[in-house]
Amino acid sequence: MKVTKSDLAHVAVKPEQYPTSRLPEIALSGRSNVGKSSFINKMINRKGLARTSQRPGKTQTLNFYEINEMLYFVDVPGYGFAKVPKPEREAWGRMIETYLQDREQLKAVVLIVDLRHPPSSDDKMMYNWLKHFDIPVIVVATKSDKIPKGKWEKHLKVIRNDLEKVESDPLLLFSSETAQGKEQVWKTIQYYISK
Repeated sequence: MKVTKSDLAHVAVKPEQYPTSRLPEIALSGRSNVGKSSFINKMINRKGLARTSQRPGKTQTLNFYEINEMLYFVDVPGYGFAKVPKPEREAWGRMIETYLQDREQLKAVVLIVDLRHPPSSDDKMMYNWLKHFDIPVIVVATKSDKIPKGKWEKHLKVIRNDLEKVESDPLLLFSSETAQGKEQVWKTIQYYISK
């Protein structure tokens, strides 16, 4: 997909702050330092629209990025690494659950994992939670540029097995450095938003 227009259109912590339009939404989930912001910027051809940070846990809101006036990417707070007080983490958890469980416009969740490492316990918990609530999942294994091509399949197999991934859920390679997999991810997202 050729992205010609993209903006951070809404920042929300509760349902009344969500966009009122009926555009389809794709949520982006993953560990705090897995590269969600870099994924967004590469997918929409904008260097700094989604802020990348050296400090994990920077995203504390639901950030709605409007793309080509036809869909939203919704960046949700990362899990795992954030050095955040427990009450605040629990508040994030409730905010994310409310959005993921109740939002009619949500078409799928892109679960971003790091190709270099086996899925963390948080990755597995997130995947299982999404499956429990019948939310479609697209697993994207990022940082493929950091692994020799000949070892990709071995690493993908670890991800498949550790997540106990359902056969029908896509598992796609991606690199925000080289744009590897970008077209395939867009095709997959377009499939889900057209359903």
